[in-house]
Amino acid sequence: MADIQELRRIASQVRRDIVRQTHFASSGHPGGSLGCADFFTALYFHIMEHDPSFNMDGKGEDVFVLSNGHISPVFYSVLAHSGYFPTEELATFRKIGSRLQGHPATHEGLPGVRVATGSLGQGLSVALGIALSKKMEGDDRMVYCLCGDGELQEGQIWEAAMFAPHNKVDNLILTVDWNGVQIDGPNEEVLSLGDLPKKWEAFGWDVMHMNGNDMEDVVNTLEDAKGHTGRGKPVVILMKTGMGYPVDFMMGTHKWHGVAPNAEQLETALAQLEETLGDYPYPAK
Repeated sequence: MADIQELRRIASQVRRDIVRQTHFASSGHPGGSLGCADFFTALYFHIMEHDPSFNMDGKGEDVFVLSNGHISPVFYSVLAHSGYFPTEELATFRKIGSRLQGHPATHEGLPGVRVATGSLGQGLSVALGIALSKKMEGDDRMVYCLCGDGELQEGQIWEAAMFAPHNKVDNLILTVDWNGVQIDGPNEEVLSLGDLPKKWEAFGWDVMHMNGNDMEDVVNTLEDAKGHTGRGKPVVILMKTGMGYPVDFMMGTHKWHGVAPNAEQLETALAQLEETLGDYPYPAK
């Protein structure tokens, strides 16, 4: 289990991986990936009990579902550094024949990916199914799910939000990346989300808040959330992050939701991100 300082070091390398993956693929979603790097790092290196040898059914270990699958670069980086596959494979991101598709997929057999995601609104329902199956089988491990805030505009999210407390799914922790922007602009301009804390409370969830770009707060809140499980209610963490954090020219705008940095922008970004675990090699572009 990594301590706070080590988690910060890992997260810095993860962010370098994100901008390098998207640059060399000339596509992908760096903004949300960068903003969620602390969350993913804390989850896989401190919070979850998981096994990189990987069994698809996830029995006896914690399971994670990435509902907003477009932020796959951060997911792939953390899986690689956790030992699920070699970090060198990150260089194949979005290449033809690669196991590292633009959205996580299962038919390529990538270790660490249990469900194909990216069709927004569906991941929470899948996570609920996994959580219910664990309860039915007497498996006491947890299920974690991440959704984007723009994703909450999908109706299926709120069907799942009704289903979970009605069925007392209390082995599930949902985190919402509440960065305030989506592909077309600010949430408030595209479709206001209203009062999210009160909405989730009204649906019967145990609501918590977290600064997703403060590693200490991420770890403490996730640990606290685990203590709120098993009480007959699902838990949701509303996680405030900055799109593109901490790369200065990517922050505070929706424009980096799905745009890859060019060569000059890549160098500018890398200059702001410490290399801590070593950059994996890339073939000549």
